[in-house]
Amino acid sequence: MLKVADGIIALHPRTVEFAGGEPLLVKGIHEIAEHISRAGIEVNLYTSGWTLTAEAAQAAARVFSRITISVDGADAATHDRIRGRSGSFDRAMNALTLLDDLSRRVSEHGYDPVLFGLDCVVMRGNFHQLGELCRVATSRSPRLRFLGFGAAVPSGLASRPTFADRELLTMEQLTTLMSPGHGQHLRSLVPSSVTVTLSDNFVLQMNPKLVERFGFSLMQIEPDGQVRAMPIYEGTVGSLLTEDPQVLWERAVARWNDPFVVDALSGVRDWADWAEATRRIDYHFGSAEVRQRIDRRPAYSVTAP
Repeated sequence: MLKVADGIIALHPRTVEFAGGEPLLVKGIHEIAEHISRAGIEVNLYTSGWTLTAEAAQAAARVFSRITISVDGADAATHDRIRGRSGSFDRAMNALTLLDDLSRRVSEHGYDPVLFGLDCVVMRGNFHQLGELCRVATSRSPRLRFLGFGAAVPSGLASRPTFADRELLTMEQLTTLMSPGHGQHLRSLVPSSVTVTLSDNFVLQMNPKLVERFGFSLMQIEPDGQVRAMPIYEGTVGSLLTEDPQVLWERAVARWNDPFVVDALSGVRDWADWAEATRRIDYHFGSAEVRQRIDRRPAYSVTAP
């Protein structure tokens, strides 16, 4: 992992985000993050909060510039159903409480408060709860600094037809999510010290016309050093452990313009089209192991965990 970190440093990124899965389950994750941070690169953490204890919160705050807790509902019934794991909502709320208490204590000793907040992946099953989630989060954690709401994208398990049909936002819901009035409403529910952001996450589709016009500035790197050609899609272009980072980046850029990718994404008109394009790209560029894993995916269930 230290070699992978050196490869990341060689690319001179502005920010590195540790996400997953659950990054705090990885032994040595703080050492890796600190190694990157010492190179002058901001390192951030995105976590479910499942494993966060008071000691773990302190360790994370020492290394990461920004800590985001992932929460997908305003109550346990909604969040746990979406996550498929009972108790995950309580763990996430406990993580927010721990970070809030830590921020209070370090501030009392004259240090900068902990920069932490919440991110919610918005889908049909929790769309109606965004306002309530604002109230729940800020009441539990008065020192919370930001709330992010981003539309679910058809990546991985979320690209399954059964998930796309039942949970990805309708175009009407997406329009509502991104409307100025809706953003103003959510901001009215939280203290002025809290930043609220909303995103349709359309940039992650990597539509060929938009990539050609605006470029793209994200690289996703797996724990084993494999570099994904496109962050939310299957298919890698090599490993940071054995190849030059700049060469890998150039291969990734080339993949964006691959005729198969251009054909799959050019015809996307809505989220259902996007899900179909994702399935095509994943199966085409994924390894044999990836294809086997896709074939084994169960249909999406709406039953409680």
